[in-house]
Amino acid sequence: MDLPDELVREVKLRAVVQGRAVKDLVADLLREGLGMDPPGRRKKRSPTSKVVVGPTGLPVVRCDPAAPATRMRVRELLSLEQESTRAEDSKRAGIPL
Repeated sequence: MDLPDELVREVKLRAVVQGRAVKDLVADLLREGLGMDPPGRRKKRSPTSKVVVGPTGLPVVRCDPAAPATRMRVRELLSLEQESTRAEDSKRAGIPL
């Protein structure tokens, strides 16, 4: 990575003050900035959480078995998603609905 000199100096200074290797400090700062958990420590989720980590490591959102989406076909779900995306995009662009 090509970083500005003042950032490199600050990282080196902090690493010395903390008695850490520069690469470890930079890795932790990047993880923190990206909102990631420190390695080896995952946040425990509430048993009532709607989000779980699936076997592939990707988040899976659990829904109530009686949720309206469980009775919708894929085409209806895609249409609903597209409609929602269009509305959000229009709102961000300042286009009245």
